[in-house]
Amino acid sequence: MKKIHLIAPSGASLDTRSPLAGIDWLRQQGIAIHNEQCVNRVEQRFAGSDIERLAEINDLSSLPSDHLVMAMRGGYGVQRLLPNIEWHALARAIQEGLQICGHSDFTALQLGLLAKTGAITLAGPMLNYDFGRQDEQGNSITPNPFMWKHFQAAVQGRILDCSVTDAQPYLGKVDSGSRSGMLWGGNLTVLTALVGTPYMPTATQTQDGILFLEDVNEHPYRVERMLMQLLDAGILGNQSAVLLGGFSAYRLYENDRGYKLESAIEAIRTRLSTETPILTGLPFGHQAEKLTLPVGAIATLSYNSQGFTLESRW
Repeated sequence: MKKIHLIAPSGASLDTRSPLAGIDWLRQQGIAIHNEQCVNRVEQRFAGSDIERLAEINDLSSLPSDHLVMAMRGGYGVQRLLPNIEWHALARAIQEGLQICGHSDFTALQLGLLAKTGAITLAGPMLNYDFGRQDEQGNSITPNPFMWKHFQAAVQGRILDCSVTDAQPYLGKVDSGSRSGMLWGGNLTVLTALVGTPYMPTATQTQDGILFLEDVNEHPYRVERMLMQLLDAGILGNQSAVLLGGFSAYRLYENDRGYKLESAIEAIRTRLSTETPILTGLPFGHQAEKLTLPVGAIATLSYNSQGFTLESRW
């Protein structure tokens, strides 16, 4: 990995220091950074106008194949652009070697590309949070070693190999097993917003898939409501397994009276077929310790009541 091409398809940067700190750290690793001017764009809450952000995405098809494309941050904005993205040109560039990485709002582009073309992208780190984090005094925080290790493995070796040693209380009927299928998913809110649109992978595409989900700033009852929608839409039941990553930065209230994230998962567990395991603790989401996951690749999942392993080569 020698060249990173930045894009800002969603929200404008919330501060001026994070993207610059991220760029500086990546350059210290010997990586050339291209299109860094995108981090300065601001149009209302977005990182530039719709026209600018769409052009930046469509221009990716002309990049050399040795580039990795990385989103600056999430927020909101990609969904505005979906009807005019040149999907097949972008897929051809990926077929030739281009790699594209991001998460959060970037889920909309990744799932749209998967739905339209089957192309594989990387759900993984982004510039601001993962490489440009700072403490309260404004000092740079060294990027998480786990994130950096798995990011390099995915980009340079196209390998995913992770073991989780958390107890698994929501497995269903069978307390151990192995599943293989297409790994797909991303941010729960964004994914749910795509249900019923042409940018959601079809039931045929995702049949017996391994669905991973994460979110941030969403109270557990909202997480439950979205999972219920995916359940009633037939999406959860179509999977061989459901992996839950980080659900962070929410606040419980007095009137929850003991209701919490575990309560939401239990409610889904009671309605989802007991043949479909729900696994928790996937290191992925709006958190420093995260995997880089190949969206659209075939993965193998082995699990028991004490944890699971997730592997893929693509």
